[in-house]
Amino acid sequence: MSKRYLSIILLIALFSGAIYYSKHIQAPLIYSLNSIKKAYLHTLESIDRSIDEHFFQQQTIQKLQQKLLQYDKNNLIMTQLASELKDLYKQNNATLVTKPQVQLVRAISYEKFGNFNRIWMDINDYNSSKIYGLVYKNFVAGIVIPQEKQALALLNGDIKSTYSVYIGKNKAPGIAHGNDTQNLIVNFIPAWYSIQEGDEVITSGLDTIFFKGLQVGKVLSVKQIQGYQSAIVQPYYRAKEPNYFYLIRRTK
Repeated sequence: MSKRYLSIILLIALFSGAIYYSKHIQAPLIYSLNSIKKAYLHTLESIDRSIDEHFFQQQTIQKLQQKLLQYDKNNLIMTQLASELKDLYKQNNATLVTKPQVQLVRAISYEKFGNFNRIWMDINDYNSSKIYGLVYKNFVAGIVIPQEKQALALLNGDIKSTYSVYIGKNKAPGIAHGNDTQNLIVNFIPAWYSIQEGDEVITSGLDTIFFKGLQVGKVLSVKQIQGYQSAIVQPYYRAKEPNYFYLIRRTK
């Protein structure tokens, strides 16, 4: 092999290493690549919408009509509940005010090939100083953290995906996090709570990341660890084809 080819290979290796280890180089590259991916996804979405409108207009209208009927029913129920809750606050002179905010957001791509627990997200007006909850339907999917000032989703399986939960009917408190497997671990459960296999795990809402009561999973097993209990939990959310999620911007 000639010296010229060896020099080219060496330069490529040095450049790749600099990109991998230097945050100053990574940040603008990540921003540029994610911008390209966002534009590509927006274009595909626009094309798909045009095709649907042209070829499947009647079918789409029928589906939307059915969904609208269901939404009207749900809205009626929520209006009735809101009215009763307002009266309850008034009767007890309560000053409690809640203004939760939820936003539909889209996944762009995996952070790295082979790691299916970390996904770059497309989020409008993203505040990189906060940690957000991520939900798929009614199931907890993970959290969103800042990475190079970009929105990075850490799905349930990621070790750093951490949030507070309640377990069982007695609402035993604990801290859930991933462990790079299919299941979750809930640590720091007080020893005096009785935890059983099959107990439901929900969010506690005490971390201000999630609402209280969102479904997380079911307990598979429990063990004692240094004065606390630890539970293995089978999560309800399974990341197969991550696309759209709901981002919890504000819980109260």
